[in-house]
Amino acid sequence: MENVFKYYEFSIFFLDTSDTFSGNEICFTELNETHFLIFEKKNSTYNLFVSKYQSKNDIGFKPPEILELLVEDYNKSIPAHRIAIKQYLD
Repeated sequence: MENVFKYYEFSIFFLDTSDTFSGNEICFTELNETHFLIFEKKNSTYNLFVSKYQSKNDIGFKPPEILELLVEDYNKSIPAHRIAIKQYLD
């Protein structure tokens, strides 16, 4: 997974204090000024979301305006999971 995070320039993981991700660690990458892809680290699995915030500074601190689960239990070896992230970032 580290290669996925580096390749797509995700932030370092940090603790969510907004209660949106149940206090789990998250990381994000920007799609534009208000839309972001977010990985939630839940135990040893990762969930991928697309989200909308007023600013990237709100991520992890305020609830998003929009949050949609794209992939539960992301696995980079599954083609459909890779396609889900590529449709936003490639």
